[in-house]
Amino acid sequence: MSTDAALTLHQLFSPAFPVGAFAYSHGLETVVQAGQVGDADSLLAWLEAVLRHGAGWSDAVLMAQAARGADPETLSELGRALSPSAERRLETEQQGNAFAATVSEVWGLEIPPSPYPVAVGRAVRALELPLAEALRLYLLAFASNLASAGVRLVPLGQTEGQRVVAALAPLCAALAKQAEAADLDEVGGFAPLIDIASQRHDMLYSRLFRS
Repeated sequence: MSTDAALTLHQLFSPAFPVGAFAYSHGLETVVQAGQVGDADSLLAWLEAVLRHGAGWSDAVLMAQAARGADPETLSELGRALSPSAERRLETEQQGNAFAATVSEVWGLEIPPSPYPVAVGRAVRALELPLAEALRLYLLAFASNLASAGVRLVPLGQTEGQRVVAALAPLCAALAKQAEAADLDEVGGFAPLIDIASQRHDMLYSRLFRS
């Protein structure tokens, strides 16, 4: 990977890239209020489930497929269908639209609005970026954003939050490697508690996050 490609990938997945990821907790706010996540260990366990069995894996497969040139309309429909609540659909669509618009403006491309992993995969393809590294960084950025939400919600110290992210890094690398070689038929997972948390989020009395 060239230095320029590496720097571009880090720019795309930086917290400073304007996709608004900080505004979404992916249902984590629900389980914190319910007392199911209340310390670093339970946060780590929850995020491992999200990565292995929830949107972490599904998004990685969709992103890899988009980067390899699969039909973007089919992938976008599937990305929306895999979002089991209105807030989760908002999360992936709003971030994807913001990502596509920014990449198009900065690099002079035409990335249409689409769910976040599909938009990212199309940008990786258009910019000829290395897919393996893009997948690793995408998953780590996803985990980092949710860990940051956990730091604010539980609350936890910043150091504890970074320990959680560090513990998730090997899993992100392993899932990225699997997703790079996966067929589209392998997309999806089974994470009912995560799905239910996202569906119940809009019923909370007080909310800090949009999902």
